[in-house]
Amino acid sequence: MKESLFLEERITFSALKKSLGLVQVYTGKGKGKTTAALGLGLRAVGQGFKVLMVQFIKGKWHYGELEALKKLFPEFKIVQMGKGAVENKGIKKLDEDDRNQIRHAFDYAKMMIFSNKYDIVILDEINNCMAKGFLSIKEVIELIKRKPKNVELILTGRNAPKEIIEIADLVTEMVMVKHPYLKGIKARKGIEF
Repeated sequence: MKESLFLEERITFSALKKSLGLVQVYTGKGKGKTTAALGLGLRAVGQGFKVLMVQFIKGKWHYGELEALKKLFPEFKIVQMGKGAVENKGIKKLDEDDRNQIRHAFDYAKMMIFSNKYDIVILDEINNCMAKGFLSIKEVIELIKRKPKNVELILTGRNAPKEIIEIADLVTEMVMVKHPYLKGIKARKGIEF
């Protein structure tokens, strides 16, 4: 009896893995894009999937998710590849060193997407990288078209290019209605980072 239940569970999980492969975008000026992607990753780990988040810009601050995800490693791995260009009011002006870091992060992300190690890959803040001209929209579209069919790809960050929005399967725009920053309340540990 136990063996047949286990077999049924394996078949169900196999079917679940075959249902992956869509492209999701979380964009907009409102808070919650990375948080939504982290929540999706947490849910996915709970269903047995392997998740990788590559952070393209974040890297200087010690974000709460870094500590939390240590407990889920290796099922949910997060890699910070930026040099910390995020400030209280958003992403600061990026420079040539940022461009090199972003290129390195993109090359790493591509390698991991094709590695067959992860079911879900989150490219955190990649939309900003394209919007600021540090990654070409064309090369990201090419990656989307060539990625393995069973890898779910999540792109986060403000200013998602219209070309990316057009080819994505799911697009959620976070709209800022009200934000504590407007009252002078700085980013709070455990809430914003």
